[in-house]
Amino acid sequence: MAGINKTNAARLLDRAKIHYELVPYTVDENNLAATHIAEQLNENIKQVFKTLVLSGERSGYFVTVIPGDDEVDLKKAAKIAGAKKADLIPMKELLPLTGYIRGGCSPIGMKKPFPIYIDSTATDFDYIYVSAGIRGLQLKLNPKDLITYTHATIAELTHKEEKTDNDE
Repeated sequence: MAGINKTNAARLLDRAKIHYELVPYTVDENNLAATHIAEQLNENIKQVFKTLVLSGERSGYFVTVIPGDDEVDLKKAAKIAGAKKADLIPMKELLPLTGYIRGGCSPIGMKKPFPIYIDSTATDFDYIYVSAGIRGLQLKLNPKDLITYTHATIAELTHKEEKTDNDE
């Protein structure tokens, strides 16, 4: 891939011999939303995942990876992480804590290892996208490889609508 500098996350995947693609997109500083990235990539928003860092009052920091158009359910996330309650960390803590900035936070290659929880919908797909660690670049990879590499736990992390028997 000429012209694309590999990020630390990509080099870590190389070292682990995990197949991925680096996929560039145009950054809009006024719209860092995953929905914008999905539109740029012409992909299903359910396959473009965002990485959110939370702090649990007992569990400390942990990471959630959820579909780009969903919101993390703080109650579910806290319970899964073994905390009574959890909140998103303040934006100013993101870079010193993870080494990543907003819009470029990857679940791969953070400064320190944190527990990682990936939304259960990730395994519905052959591939998903997560940030490659900088704005303007996504990693396209098999969700099972991401789960294995990050030692992530699969969990329901978003506000799900209650299913009725007719939905099946």
